Amino acid sequence: MSTPTLSATERAALDVTIRTAEQACRAEISVFVGSASGNPRDFATSLHNTLVLPARSILIMVDPERRVVEIVTGGHTRERLTDEESDQAVAAMTESFASGDLAGGLTRGIELLGELAKD
Repeated sequence: MSTPTLSATERAALDVTIRTAEQACRAEISVFVGSASGNPRDFATSLHNTLVLPARSILIMVDPERRVVEIVTGGHTRERLTDEESDQAVAAMTESFASGDLAGGLTRGIELLGELAKD
């Protein structure tokens, strides 16, 4: 089975979606799609910790091969975005991923996180 990838057009569209969501929620949103080494949650957390402003950031980590999605939020962002709301975004994404739509799933999840994390 091959790992799904994003085309240049899909990446550009996701970049616009990310910027719009960031403006809505005033948090930095980062997306990693690829192979998570070791424990996926630990891997996602280590990626999140490398961001410029981890306290004000949301990281979405998707490992398509292992079928894992992790969302890591910083302390400031967590005040506005609950674990249950993050789970809603994961559910929205995985629904699209299950039908083979990686870009559509990421778009849905990013838009939802931006809306849910508003002040």
